[in-house]
This record gives sequence, structure tokens and C-alpha cells, in this order.
Amino acid sequence: MRLADFILGNIEPILVEWEAFARSLGPGMNMTKLALRDDAEGMLRATALDMQTGQSLAQQTSKSKGHGGAGGEESNPLDHSSVLHGEARVVSGFDIMDVVSEYRALRASVLRLWRASRPQININDIDDITRFNESLDQSLVEAIGSYTDRVEQSRRMFLAILGHDLRNPLNCISMAAQLISRTDNPDPIATKALSMVKTNTEVVTRLISDLIDFASTGIGSAMPLTYSPVDLEKLCRNVFDGFCLAYPQRTLRFHPAGDLTGNWDAARLRQVVSNLMGNALQHGATEGPVDLSVASNGSTVVLSVHNEGPPIPSEVLTVIFNPLMRHTMPESATQRVSGSIGLGLYIVHAIVVAHGGTVEVASTAEEGTTFTVRLPQLPPVESDCQPAQGLNSPL
Repeated sequence: MRLADFILGNIEPILVEWEAFARSLGPGMNMTKLALRDDAEGMLRATALDMQTGQSLAQQTSKSKGHGGAGGEESNPLDHSSVLHGEARVVSGFDIMDVVSEYRALRASVLRLWRASRPQININDIDDITRFNESLDQSLVEAIGSYTDRVEQSRRMFLAILGHDLRNPLNCISMAAQLISRTDNPDPIATKALSMVKTNTEVVTRLISDLIDFASTGIGSAMPLTYSPVDLEKLCRNVFDGFCLAYPQRTLRFHPAGDLTGNWDAARLRQVVSNLMGNALQHGATEGPVDLSVASNGSTVVLSVHNEGPPIPSEVLTVIFNPLMRHTMPESATQRVSGSIGLGLYIVHAIVVAHGGTVEVASTAEEGTTFTVRLPQLPPVESDCQPAQGLNSPL
């Protein structure tokens, strides 16, 4: 009996072993039979149908590289069932390794049961096993894709809700502090306490803004922009003056040059300058200067922030704009500064890329650390303004 025919004729014994294995995994211990099997029967039937469909060598090659549906419309039911299975396992609490293990166990179970039913092997068995493995790999890729998409969606929703729920009480604290500060002849101790409340409220506000930005974009997603005419020198000067007031003990220098007017998202570029300046002040040598430079060559604006101090480790440089990768490194826990969750540089990168620009970093013990942003200098055109979605919408 060919393998596809065996699968169709032995759906129940295969599902019994699938169910038993799924129940052996942590989340499956208290699940119903229906929930454990979810879309497994659909995947098996679709796998058999896919195996019975003729394929060209090009289709087989494409499919072996993980391109679902390479076998034509007959592969669509397999993709559909696999997607539903991945989503269901997220809801049921299975982790990604549990999902992979289910497929590994299913592969072994089907081949073992089929082999036990055959008195001898023939030449067709090799092709059947190849087609079965291709179909099952296709199903696994689709299940993993839907699983990770669902996890990412849940993560972003959680962060957005968290940022929203934290922002409301924080606003109340800030308003209450402002009202108290307006009282006549405040007590010196109360004045100091209010100053601490104000400072820490601003820190938490920045963290929440970073969380919301991160949740709204996600790794690899484009950041929406609202374009308008911008005087970049004036914008940078405003941000720079704010840091001068906040850090009177530090040496800060601003170097503008050329025509710095253009068409950008002013609020987002303010974030870029603020995040880079804040990063330099946090991680640079306290006795060394921090230089903000911005210049134009007629078609491109080059903005850089330089600080002295210990260089960024080479292994961190390669992932410095990816917080998910950076936080997996042992050095990240010891180097992280209090009051930062490490999303500032990710947000800088997302904003710059959305503008069609680039951002890079160079860091050595001799030269210090310099972040360099290059932006296309689009001419200011009022009609180019477009409404932003997501990030600038209230959550």
C-alpha cells in the first residue's frame, strides 16, 4: 500500500498516537481530546492529498526550500490546516518547541506504523517517503509561521495596553505634583520631594513612550510618518538647549552647518536627536564632551552625536539596533543603565529607515563613539503632509 493511501486508511490509529504525545506535553495534560487533536486530521488528509498530486522537479525543489503551496491548489488545504494548528497551540499554551516536537513525533509515528504494515520494501517507497517529508516540512513551516505571528501580535497588544494603563495614573501623579508646587511658601523638604517626583515622572514617561513605539511598530515593521517642513537646525538647537539645562555639569557642544531645512517628520526627528544625545550622556565618559553635529551637502543631511569613553564591544555593535538580540547577551545586564529599557536606539533606527535614511555607529577606545545618521533632504512641500497611523494615535 502506498504511503498516502495508508495515511487515509489509518487516520484514527495515527491520531491516537498524536493525541497521546500531545497529552504528554505540559499544556496538554488537562486538554480535551478534541483540543489535543485540533486540526491534526485535516493536516493528515491534506498531506495525503498533496502526496497524491503530481509534481514537477521544479515544484519539488521549491517545496523543499519551504515555499508552501508549491504543489498547486492541492497544497492549500495543508497550509490552511497548519496555520490553524499553529494558532491553536499558542492559545493552548504550547511553546514553539512543543509544536516542533509534535511534528517530529508525527513523522516517526506514521513511518513506523506504515513500515509495520508492509512485508517488504519496493522502489516506490523512497519517493513516498520523500514526498511525505516534503509535505510535513511544508506543514511545519506554516504552523511555526502562524504561531510566531500570533505570539508577536499578543506581545504588541500587551505592550500597548501596558503603556496605556501606566500612562493614565502617571498623568495624575504629574498633575498632582504641579498643583502642590503652586502652593505658597512650600516646605523645603516638600520642594525637594516634588522635584524628585517630577524627575522620575519624566523618566517613566519616556519609558512608556518607548514601549508604545516598540509595540506599535515591532521588529521589521515600518514606522508611520507625518511629513511637514522642518528647520532641522532649530529643532536640534531646541533639543540641545534642553539637555544643557538638564545636565549643567556636562560639556555639550552643537555644530550646525549649511541649509538644514527639509521635509521630514519633526516629532520623530526630535526623538532621534533626543535618544542619541541621551544615549551619549548615559554611556559616555562623564568628564568628556558630547558633540551634536548636523550639516547638509545639498541632497543629504548628516547628523552625528559623538562622546568619549569606553568603546562599545564589537559583538554588541553588530546588534546594537536590535533590542531582542542585544538583551540575550550576558554583557547587556551589566551595561544597562537604570531608567532605560534599551529601546532608544531601536526607535532611532526605525525612524531613520522610515525616512529613507541610514544610521551607523563607530566606536573605538581612541576615537570614542559616534552615531551617524544620513537623511535625504527632501524639499519642503506643504502638500506632501500625510496623516500618521498607529504611533501618533491615542491608545
